[in-house]
Amino acid sequence: MISNFSRHAVGAAALSFIALSAHAQTSDTAAPAPSLKEVTVTGNPLGASELIAPTETLQGDTLMLRSRSTLGETLDGVPGVSSSYFGPNASRPIIRGQDGDRIRILQNGGSAPDASALSYDHAVPVDALVTDRIEVLRGPSALQYGGSAVGGVVNVIDNRIPTEPINGFGGRADLGYTTGSREKSGGVVLEGGNDRYALHVDAFDRRSDDVRVPIDLECAKPGSPELARRICNSQNSAHGGAVGGTLFFDRGWIGASASTYRSDYGTVAEDEVTINMKSDRYALEGEWRPGGFFSSIHTKFGHTDYRHTEFEGSEAGTTFATMSNDLRIEARHQKIGNVEGMIGFSSESNRFSADGEEAFAPNSRTRANALFLHEELATSWGRLSFGARTEQMKVESFGYPEDSAITRFATGERSFNPHSAAFGALVNLTPQWQLTSNLAYTERAPKDYELFANGPHVATAAWEVGDTTLEKERSIGFDLGAQWKNGPNNARVNAYVTRFRNYIGLNATGVQRDGEGEVVTDPAAEDTLAEYAYGGVRARFTGLEASGNLRLLGNEGFAAMDRSGTLALQWRGDLVRATNTDTGEPLPRISPVRVGAALAYGDGPWTARFGFDRYAAQHRVPADGTRETAGYTLWNAALAYRMKVTGATLTWYARLDNITNQLAYSATSILTTTVYPAAPLPGRSLKVGLRASF
Repeated sequence: MISNFSRHAVGAAALSFIALSAHAQTSDTAAPAPSLKEVTVTGNPLGASELIAPTETLQGDTLMLRSRSTLGETLDGVPGVSSSYFGPNASRPIIRGQDGDRIRILQNGGSAPDASALSYDHAVPVDALVTDRIEVLRGPSALQYGGSAVGGVVNVIDNRIPTEPINGFGGRADLGYTTGSREKSGGVVLEGGNDRYALHVDAFDRRSDDVRVPIDLECAKPGSPELARRICNSQNSAHGGAVGGTLFFDRGWIGASASTYRSDYGTVAEDEVTINMKSDRYALEGEWRPGGFFSSIHTKFGHTDYRHTEFEGSEAGTTFATMSNDLRIEARHQKIGNVEGMIGFSSESNRFSADGEEAFAPNSRTRANALFLHEELATSWGRLSFGARTEQMKVESFGYPEDSAITRFATGERSFNPHSAAFGALVNLTPQWQLTSNLAYTERAPKDYELFANGPHVATAAWEVGDTTLEKERSIGFDLGAQWKNGPNNARVNAYVTRFRNYIGLNATGVQRDGEGEVVTDPAAEDTLAEYAYGGVRARFTGLEASGNLRLLGNEGFAAMDRSGTLALQWRGDLVRATNTDTGEPLPRISPVRVGAALAYGDGPWTARFGFDRYAAQHRVPADGTRETAGYTLWNAALAYRMKVTGATLTWYARLDNITNQLAYSATSILTTTVYPAAPLPGRSLKVGLRASF
């Protein structure tokens, strides 16, 4: 048996560099190499290779070349996925126009609590340097992961608790330098063991300066020029690591891990404000195969201690903290005729606190318990799936301690019982054609800040007010997909519509408040914040996603060449329309129409790619002062060379982004659409790197 990382190196060799397309699709490869079966655990808990739900997977060379300093920017460009982009240091994925607490970010299939959904300027504490694979599940996923997954799921998989025996020793090491931000990055992952135990160790470090852009920007940061072609206060320093291990026995395994993440980064909305973040996570995971009716029982437990402090210069300001526990048990049963499935239980508890003058949400505690099931019926023409989930959730607000001067928060508790159900179908029309469809009814309970917020929120430049009477958010979503595959050529398209009843969002009230929260009636008053209140409206999301790969030259291509090289055209496109159906106005921060294409070439150890991504102008914005954005085109190129050196595989690569140094602003960034000076996307930048897999 070869080690996990030996297998990883083989899998990476099988993925040609031409897989670095915008839609992260497995590509043609010029160099013949063995390939491994890809197992997608997020899209299907039963491990089926053909998925009913639309799912994308980034791994190997694809993930290596796409990786950025934030999760949102790493995934931006996957069909249906954009980024909230609060500058280069903080961004979350937006899936099909939905963000925040409608997108669930997981770590190895378990909860990964942080404060990133609370505010756009809060970073996600993960780094692609020590990540094996990222899975993106588009569309309602609430049956497995709760109402906060109604928009989709992003599962970050790092193998810190190995789930399979490892015989031998292996690993990988990465080094990189990026010119646009002067970023220096490095990471190492090591694994070893035998049939009875496996050990995992990883560590990373990433440091960067202010990011270069194509236009002069003002900057008041001490020691910086007043005008510079860099995003002021966009520097970042992050490091972390983990240790984990697993013991294997005849009928299962049990493992544990401890990990840490530290980051100190500038918030680009304010020139002198930085965030110092730490996140410590401890996890236990195991599987028992008892035989009998239940073929396996899989259990995960995690404890997360997250805290970050916002500094203005050297003075500490508001501190946000969460203390979380999560438990997940999945029991897979034996087949009953042609039906197989699993039942599960999950329990999560989260204690939140915010201490400081700019705290806009009170100290609170959220507890949720859920039962869920997933069943599939295999037929001669495809598969049918059914799932259901019922939850009990309690949200309590404790206000602030008695010795605090802040008394504006309401106290009390609310209880909710969300229920969800879904049906899916996969039909194999011919060996080349496949159809899928999904129908889901989802309920989401309001979050603590949606109920009890009352304070200034710097990231949104607003005074946010919660509503303690909010009811559950309800939605019905339908997805229809078609996929064609013929050898190296393939194409996929998905169309969807989701209708929300009581879609919870921030709505302008027309009231202005000062820094103390007092109502201001003087229209000439300065330094005021517009009041926005959480409330429910009816909303509709519709969209289309498509991607494909067409081999132009090479074996089995339209014009076979004498040598082994191949040339492929990779393309993608998506659009989403989101409307407040109560008013008829568009919802804010929705990605415009996007199309992209790339020519990908491979010949032996050499691989190369040249392509573009076109973003249309976004004129569909609400009439609340939200800015429109102009369209733009970003050109990019990449080159890689792979070689063997004494048992290791070395991959040398270079990636050139925004070749024309195009000035561009993201339509999905609140920095672009609010009162803040807009932060442009990064300008021209070259990244060079080396990965050693052994």
